Amino acid sequence: MQDDAWSPPYVLLTVDLVILTLREGQLHVLLVERGEAPFRGMSALPGGFLNHDGEEILDAAHRELNEETALASNWVHLEQLSVYGESGRDPRGRVVSVAYLAIAPGLPDPVAGTDATDAAWVPADAVLSGEVELAFDHRRIATDGIEHARTKLEFSSLATAFCGEEFTIAELQQVYEAVWGTGLDTRNFYRKVQATKGFIIPAGADRRSTGGRPARLYRAGPNTVLFPPLIRPAPSITEENTRGEEE
Repeated sequence: MQDDAWSPPYVLLTVDLVILTLREGQLHVLLVERGEAPFRGMSALPGGFLNHDGEEILDAAHRELNEETALASNWVHLEQLSVYGESGRDPRGRVVSVAYLAIAPGLPDPVAGTDATDAAWVPADAVLSGEVELAFDHRRIATDGIEHARTKLEFSSLATAFCGEEFTIAELQQVYEAVWGTGLDTRNFYRKVQATKGFIIPAGADRRSTGGRPARLYRAGPNTVLFPPLIRPAPSITEENTRGEEE
């Protein structure tokens, strides 16, 4: 017989954003400095609670993207990453977070808002290594977001989200090198990109001067799934050893 005294547990819902961009050829993630307890003064991912019980979760993600960072969301690639709901992850009670991955090229210096006192782009390596300590379980969320982006670069056209509307193959290669954290052979990369149908298409006859021979410009193609995929190179022994020392 059902217990009439049962009532659903009190659960709060937040959205958190892993926002990635390239700055000076390096992958960066956006962090804010928390202005309120808990973890006041610590770095964290941008995010926050729903405004009201009628707010859609995706709408909340767009709102937080704008409120916390003053970044417009209409030209940012935004996709749901995962849900984090382990008990004890937030000292304020049972809080479930729906995390989103956001990517855009050349994002400007952010401006903190609402409950954040500062916002800054931080190299992804500093987050992954633990050099920058994050509040809550945000290092795990950031790590998941970065690894998700790395994997999607192999099988999807996500790399073009890091580029402007028009780009060169050399600029596209810089995206792969920055996100994957490894150098790539230029001729081999060019051959693989050109062999992947619908990945990129020429942007007319326009060319961009790179200090030498003018380079042809391209746009994102119609295919979002890459075939054949661009497989990420396995890390070298030196890279594995360095990663082990950092951990």
